[in-house]
Amino acid sequence: MELVKDKSPEFNLGADQLRIFFIDHLNRIYCAKEHLVNRLPEIIEDANFSDLKYAIEETLTDVEAQISRMDEVYILLDAEKSFANCDGLINFIDESFDCIFKQVSDAAIRDMSILSYMINIESMELASFKVLQLIAGKFENKQIKQLLKENFDEATADRALLLLILVKYMKD
Repeated sequence: MELVKDKSPEFNLGADQLRIFFIDHLNRIYCAKEHLVNRLPEIIEDANFSDLKYAIEETLTDVEAQISRMDEVYILLDAEKSFANCDGLINFIDESFDCIFKQVSDAAIRDMSILSYMINIESMELASFKVLQLIAGKFENKQIKQLLKENFDEATADRALLLLILVKYMKD
């Protein structure tokens, strides 16, 4: 894909604007991650497929580690967390879980729902961590970018595991 030369003015955010945008985006993903920590245990017992239970537990452990790394990012930026604009991601997660819980009578469909929604959630997190990682490249502190890269890599691995389980589940 080739980008078309644009005649519009150059897009250039100032350091303060970039920092505000970064922290706002970090707040949203942090809020979603904390919400996941509270919600993921609800579906562990609902999963029928043992590999899926393992993946949920692994994701929960990884989300806790990602939150810890984001806590470090806040410290490195000397920034306060704010969860004023988190409703969108929380509603997305809650709606996903509501759809999972509607599948009470069919274990196979419930497992497929869990896999589908968890893959969607991981995809959203991957996009968020990639955006944050790219912006962090503009900051002088390389540790921030590294912490976000670790979160991105972990989310990538979790998504890959869920996709592998989906393929295996479809074969069994």
